Amino acid sequence: MTIDHSREPSTFAEVVGLQALRHADHPACFFLAGDGTETGRLSYGELDRASRSVAALVQEIASPGDRVLLLYPPGLDFIAAFFGCLYAGVVAVPAYPPKQNRHLLRLQAIVADADACAVLTTGDILGRVSRGLDEHPRLAGLAWRATDRGGLPQEDAFRPVPLTGDTLAFLQYTSGSTGQPKGVMVSHYNLLCNCDMICSQWNLSENDRIVSWLPAFHDMGLIGMILTAFYLGTSIVLMAPVSFIQRPILWLEAISRYRGTFTAAPNFGYELCAHKITDEAAASLDLSSLRVAANGSEPVRASTLAAFAERFAPAGFRPEAAAPCYGLAEATLLAAGHSGVPELRSADRAALERHELLEPADEASAAELVSCGPVADRTRMAIVHPDTREVCPDGTVGEIWLSGPSVALGYWRRPEVTAEVFQATLAGSGDGPFLRTGDLGFLNEGRLFVTGRIKDLILIRGRNLYPQDLELVSERSHPALLPGASAAFTVEIAGQERLVVVQEVARHTKDTGEAMASIRRAVFQEYDVSPYAVVLIRQSSLPKTSSGKIQRRAARAEFLEDQLTVVAQWREGEETSGSEQAEAAAGMGIPAAPAAGRPGGETGRSEAENGNGPAPAAIERWLTAEL
Repeated sequence: MTIDHSREPSTFAEVVGLQALRHADHPACFFLAGDGTETGRLSYGELDRASRSVAALVQEIASPGDRVLLLYPPGLDFIAAFFGCLYAGVVAVPAYPPKQNRHLLRLQAIVADADACAVLTTGDILGRVSRGLDEHPRLAGLAWRATDRGGLPQEDAFRPVPLTGDTLAFLQYTSGSTGQPKGVMVSHYNLLCNCDMICSQWNLSENDRIVSWLPAFHDMGLIGMILTAFYLGTSIVLMAPVSFIQRPILWLEAISRYRGTFTAAPNFGYELCAHKITDEAAASLDLSSLRVAANGSEPVRASTLAAFAERFAPAGFRPEAAAPCYGLAEATLLAAGHSGVPELRSADRAALERHELLEPADEASAAELVSCGPVADRTRMAIVHPDTREVCPDGTVGEIWLSGPSVALGYWRRPEVTAEVFQATLAGSGDGPFLRTGDLGFLNEGRLFVTGRIKDLILIRGRNLYPQDLELVSERSHPALLPGASAAFTVEIAGQERLVVVQEVARHTKDTGEAMASIRRAVFQEYDVSPYAVVLIRQSSLPKTSSGKIQRRAARAEFLEDQLTVVAQWREGEETSGSEQAEAAAGMGIPAAPAAGRPGGETGRSEAENGNGPAPAAIERWLTAEL
């Protein structure tokens, strides 16, 4: 699908300008405060003028091709700054604004990798960060400018620069589990193609209205929501992620009030709504306008789809609006997306461990998988054996490889890794280049099912176990254990790989021993694996990436370095104590052991008073990559 202009944009920098010419007074974006009140809006004409003013400022401190860091809280200032960079031909580098000194170290790593020359931000952030710059000379040497305090150049001071589709638009820094950040190079053409693919996949038009709480510095929020809205020439309603976390119903209230038709969130967002919004509150909603509720960025769970659909059916939500999808920053964003009633498939869990697809013998042996739909337009997908680089036969799980115009240019200044990841070829034919995603999955009648990650596979006694399966069993084993907040990994003990489960526990949980016993019992009964250790940690302390994915390697490193914020833990070989542990041990056929608790430090801020979500610290964990 393409936007209906007398001429189509050749770069994404032209999109807002063309929309401003087409309908200058049409609302481009709204921003809502935490109580749902509208605190800001920009028409396309106003956004174009604001972007030109920022572009004129950028031209005073940077040249085309330079990298400029964007540090903004949720709001409309970021959008004008992003497009100001595109207008001026500099490379935007969106990043999470720092709140603590350790986040300055993260910023310093990004600045060093990108070789940025300037920072655009707000006056508040500039004032806060400036107090710590003495300890970070690389940051102190940048040109810092606030764009929200007035004094910007006039819009006619902007001097247009020549751009093409191949011009680098921005660097999307991937979260990464550990180590240095990698900047994905996204061109203007990549952005145009992926937004076009998103619109085509779900038949979006200028008559749709988008609602989003996703962070603007991350690809799902920036490209999937904001840029797609502007590509269409429609309106988008925005709110801060922390506002949603504190009060999940705010998202659905905005859909009701603004008659939203398209939205997106990771699986945990839908899970939070299904379990935290009361029936009484749900009854006040009208979700009948919602056509597409995209679910991606982390494993999509069938139980979440069912729970959300059931909870909000009285509010007019239709099951066919649920849209599981698959994408990644290296492919700009979308690679596959489902429409219609979600498609589920049961597979034998043990066979999946061998990368095979077999029908389960019974319900106990079944793993329920959710289809992410067909491959997006102009995208080629192959399922490939990760070692032999041969295309996998039907009925076999392999690595997902992608090719097409949305595949990004590579990693910034990392030619070796770029060649390995972005320029893969098939064995024998040499067909390519393909992007190696590192994700495992299979195609069934042209529809993608994602099963896990290559690097996250757990190998115990010759068995390949998917950590997300172990984590799901763990978090469901006891009501005090938080969903989407566990990490399963292995450590070497006496020459053998042994399982460790790290799990967030709800605040004020008293019987941690019973909770740990439940994890051990459930994991053994489901997978015939005895954990070496079970660690309960403070709520909102599990390492996660900026896209909400669990950082298992980072959690493993914190476990080995004794850096987890432990509430209670058990390790194999500790002395027995307590009936709950004895019961768990009896169920596993191993000696019982105690729940050896120890203080885990402060418990953090309390949950929001309305009980609708975790404290703001939770969203910071979700938003901030551990670099």
